[in-house]
Amino acid sequence: MTTEAKPRTRQGTWVRVLVRGAVLAVVLLGLVVFSVLLAKVTLTPSPASEDLVTSNLRPGRSLRQYAEDYTFLAACKQAGGNLLLGVPFGLLLPFFGPRRLRMIRMTLLTAVVMAVVELIQGALVSGRAFDIDDVILNTAGALLGYFVLGRRISHRYYTYADVPGASERPEEPEAADPKHAPAKTARTKAARSPLDRFRGR
Repeated sequence: MTTEAKPRTRQGTWVRVLVRGAVLAVVLLGLVVFSVLLAKVTLTPSPASEDLVTSNLRPGRSLRQYAEDYTFLAACKQAGGNLLLGVPFGLLLPFFGPRRLRMIRMTLLTAVVMAVVELIQGALVSGRAFDIDDVILNTAGALLGYFVLGRRISHRYYTYADVPGASERPEEPEAADPKHAPAKTARTKAARSPLDRFRGR
């Protein structure tokens, strides 16, 4: 590597580090804002619904109720709202997870977080109850956001942010270097015993 190439490499490394830090800062800010909105939407008491809501531990029960008892627009609003509530998880969490099993980790974390939110709703917030279908819809929304946009932008981020190291450059085999070949031959000849030389080996 020439002396001119070294400053360019260092400058490119610093640019990558700064870009990566800026992107992470923006994503972290978005995660904080989303957390505040999530708490406001899910943990706000609803006294008017206190006598109407009931806990649901059977997957699909609320979804069937939406289809049978709600109008089409009301069902879309209820189910679509829970889907959209999970989309930011699929957009933001991939930036903080390792590449390996990123989608699985994001899905499990979303399900755990939303299950905790639903438990808090059922135990502490008046007019709200635990609903397993909400957790399923939130998790499906996270997967939707991940496959539509989150996977693509996080992949581009890691592709740009990763600084290629010296280990990525393949090393030439030692035997391919002609400078080392004579020395290796000389060491091989020296290793022969006088008896081998006498026998003509």
